[in-house]
Amino acid sequence: MKIRKEVLEFQPYRVLEGNYKIWLDKNENPFDLPLWLKEEIFWKLRGLHFNRYPHITSMPLREALAEFLGLDVSNIAVGNGSDELINYLVRMFEGKYIVTTPPTFGMYSFYSKLYGIPIVEVPLDENFRIRGDEIAEKAKDALAVFIASPNNPTGNLQPEEEILKVLETGVPVVLDEAYVEFAGKSMLDYVQDYPNLIILRTFSKAFGLASIRAGYMIADSSVVDALYRIKSPFSVSSVTMAIAQTLLEHYEVVEERVRFIVKERERMYEELKSYAYPSDANFLLVKLDAYNYLLDRGIVVRELSGRLQGHIRITVGKREENDEVIKALKEFAGEF
Repeated sequence: MKIRKEVLEFQPYRVLEGNYKIWLDKNENPFDLPLWLKEEIFWKLRGLHFNRYPHITSMPLREALAEFLGLDVSNIAVGNGSDELINYLVRMFEGKYIVTTPPTFGMYSFYSKLYGIPIVEVPLDENFRIRGDEIAEKAKDALAVFIASPNNPTGNLQPEEEILKVLETGVPVVLDEAYVEFAGKSMLDYVQDYPNLIILRTFSKAFGLASIRAGYMIADSSVVDALYRIKSPFSVSSVTMAIAQTLLEHYEVVEERVRFIVKERERMYEELKSYAYPSDANFLLVKLDAYNYLLDRGIVVRELSGRLQGHIRITVGKREENDEVIKALKEFAGEF
């Protein structure tokens, strides 16, 4: 038995595990669902037939999203997390390579490398903004361009006019809006104007449903149709769909938590602005090499590398967690 050399040499995606008191490394929502909402979900689950496969193309959740967003169901696809959708998107279009804009979300490159697809990088500028003209130039033979807005791990929205420059090329543009609820600004309205615009979103962040693995795609119906021609059947469970649908029905819970997180984000930025960058997401990029210092105090954040060597990314948590992080970072920076 021989395993592919590429697989044996591949660097797996790993996260820190252990007994730490504060986890602010994965950009999770710090709040679990309220008990009354869990009870409503449990009641709905009583009516599911666990011996039957879920809908083959996740139609119940697609219909709920279509109503929620005011779109046609033919413009929506659902995946087992947005990662599953990225997995298919890097293989679905004709072209010689993908274009990414580092520093950015690593899964675009992860899946491309896995399938032997070359990657052309157009780094963000000194303010972490994309350069639309340069991307457009490099994208001529691309199968897709991947742009995150707000960008992970830098936290900033990308300029709309720069994204439009890339869209004008006609090349598929995958716009990852995983943190859109915290930014309050989207390019959703452009989907009808640009059939090459593909928007990715998730239930893991603002919705607080990271454990159920649900993401969705908004795109031209031809792109959605192509995806469902190759997508694994039954990949989104009936349980996942029922939980996500319930949160759409009670979106006021999501909105309340988003308001809290945004308020805390701004408070943290004001406290740390000597070394933190402004953010439109639910995390802050901080220019302090304090990963191990925080870890020794039981606080887990994300350690960054490459161009962001010496930086950390901190998820906005509950107020008391944020207070501990602020205090520890000020001690590290010698402000106390």
